[in-house]
Amino acid sequence: MVSTVVHAGFALLLAAGLLKGSYDRKALAVVLLVVVLPEVDTVLGPLMPGAHRTVGHSFVLPAAAGILLYYDTRLRDESLLRERFADRGVRVAWVALFVHVFAHVFLDWAHLDGVNALWPLHDRFFRLEGELLWSSTEGFVQTFVDVDLDPETGERTVDPGGGGTTETVHVNNPVQPGSPDDLADREVIDRRFPIANRGWRLYLVLVGVFTVVARRLQRDPPSED
Repeated sequence: MVSTVVHAGFALLLAAGLLKGSYDRKALAVVLLVVVLPEVDTVLGPLMPGAHRTVGHSFVLPAAAGILLYYDTRLRDESLLRERFADRGVRVAWVALFVHVFAHVFLDWAHLDGVNALWPLHDRFFRLEGELLWSSTEGFVQTFVDVDLDPETGERTVDPGGGGTTETVHVNNPVQPGSPDDLADREVIDRRFPIANRGWRLYLVLVGVFTVVARRLQRDPPSED
């Protein structure tokens, strides 16, 4: 699995580019807190089958949060968020939501069994897997979305990488490093808390830390006034 440390490294990169004048320790703390929140669903595994990559990794919940945030900051006459935290708070909230989606949920969407993207509206795991290329012999090729054409009826069937449900999918994690049946048969349970189990993941963490340090050491140019 992609570790929380890797998610945090990716989040630091996005935050450095998006927070602009709101970039400080408090803003980074908020962003990092939001980016690790999806991992809370790991502790729900013993209570709910398939909870990991479901409860905290759905596309539905951040979409609902985005709608509420848009309503409060753009449509209401008086924004509760802006009234309490000013425009800076609004920017941090949008960046935190963006980072939650792109540095965590979407990253897990492209790994292992993917995520239960439409839960609780629809119980089905989806994974972003395939390739996109141009071939000198085959032309444009994409395999992320499987489109089948029935030669008899002419009907098209589109499969966006769907998998199993919460009843059939289990993604190993430190709380449940195996399915319930598998754990029952083990005498010793090895719970591993990953940091970076691939080279590119360690690289992403180091680049995130480097970006934060470099941003910290930068100085704004002197004003010409």
